[in-house]
Amino acid sequence: MLTRLGDYLILMYQTFRVPDKMSVFRQQLNLQFAAIGLDSFVIVTIVSIFTGAISALQTAYNIDSPFIPLFMVGFTTRQMIILEFSPTVISLILAGKVGSQIASEIGTMRVTEQIDALRAMGINPANYLILPRIAAGLIFNPILIVFSIAISLLGAWGACAITGVVAPNDFAHGLQSWFEPFSVYYALIKTVVFAFIISSVSGYLGYSVEGGSVEVGRASTKAVVYASILIIFFDLVLTQLLLV
Repeated sequence: MLTRLGDYLILMYQTFRVPDKMSVFRQQLNLQFAAIGLDSFVIVTIVSIFTGAISALQTAYNIDSPFIPLFMVGFTTRQMIILEFSPTVISLILAGKVGSQIASEIGTMRVTEQIDALRAMGINPANYLILPRIAAGLIFNPILIVFSIAISLLGAWGACAITGVVAPNDFAHGLQSWFEPFSVYYALIKTVVFAFIISSVSGYLGYSVEGGSVEVGRASTKAVVYASILIIFFDLVLTQLLLV
């Protein structure tokens, strides 16, 4: 474990150097925006709509006391979505989609000796391959999470309106009640940390592949598992630091 951690830190030191050519970095960054960000909108939209709807319905069905006003369904659903569901659940999904993609792409380049060719040409392969992916994740993942929050709340409102368990006006009143902007800041802080975990861990596992296509598949699987575990762990740490 200590050897792995040391290798990871050394790789990150090599990654976070000033790129030799900013034009090449910007070109790679734009490609990663499309691969990591734009291609994730569909799955984020689908998951967010149903997550918001399920959260609202479960909250409404479990609040059966006449002493609790119905607008609390909107308030509770909003808090669950902003504080936990959108930043954490969506990040776990992105760990599966984006993390495996990064690890497999870089791992394939490793086993086909493309990384060795970059090094032979005097290019820092860690900086060239991993830094654009980390930067794209840090920039685009917060956009995805804000989008997810909005779509989740819309899905929750639609579920309440269609099923009739809560009147739309009561649900909207709950959404607006006792809103604290720090909740959104907290979600974005978590998102940035999770984005770095996904991109850097997946990049490291792909970069350190040894062998052939089988090892690339194993590295892709490890990227999803390790990133998911670290996301849950740092979710607990950040909650303890920022909310308690």
